[in-house]
Amino acid sequence: MKTARATREILDKLETQHPGADTELHFKTAFELLVATILSAQSTDVRVNVVTPALFKRYGDARALAKATAPELEPQIHSTGFFRAKAKSLIGMAQALVARHDGEVPATMDALVALPGVGRKTANVVLGHALGIPGLPVDRHVLRVANRIGIAESDDPIVVEQQLGRAMPPARWTRTSDTLILHGRRICRPKPLCDDCVVREDCDYFRLVIARARDGKAPRSTPAETRNASGRRRKAVPKAKRGPKRVRNTRR
Repeated sequence: MKTARATREILDKLETQHPGADTELHFKTAFELLVATILSAQSTDVRVNVVTPALFKRYGDARALAKATAPELEPQIHSTGFFRAKAKSLIGMAQALVARHDGEVPATMDALVALPGVGRKTANVVLGHALGIPGLPVDRHVLRVANRIGIAESDDPIVVEQQLGRAMPPARWTRTSDTLILHGRRICRPKPLCDDCVVREDCDYFRLVIARARDGKAPRSTPAETRNASGRRRKAVPKAKRGPKRVRNTRR
């Protein structure tokens, strides 16, 4: 894995390719961002942004959402996918905010992840973008890009969050995540556009896999190479066991 200094230099370059990187979810308050981030699971920011204006108009705060019922809420969020589970999480989250925090979104990781439907990634999004507290959300794009480049080495989002957090100053945590997410969406896709990447020469995956393949050389086995598009390691497929070799009878 690359040094902290190298990681910072790589993020400096990536930020020139994605200036002003920020969340693409639309929100005005911490509550709205919390709702939008829960809805974004297994969906796209574009789809969530289509759904939330009407949703926020009807449920403008935690107290209003806490009174909703699943049959009322599910049709409104149906297009984001997994609408039954999301409706349950949203209503439970709102009720917990009212019961534990007087309807306000708490400003600590521990309090946020204690809410229904809220994990570290969602909590980090809200902390970093709505509450001004350093947070480093790690999603599938961050996992893929960070492992390919070599600035992280794990398929565990918490481990990658810790590795990047040690390399980057807290003031840059949120921007680091946003930059890696945009790079994963635009350039370092499952099938990467390496020729358009500003950190191609710094990238382990390009140097040890893509470049060697272009040169007709067998790619070296590297941590980045053995990960699939989501950043998770591929399990080696064992060779099928063969029985004793049969000898063909040539006697006639």
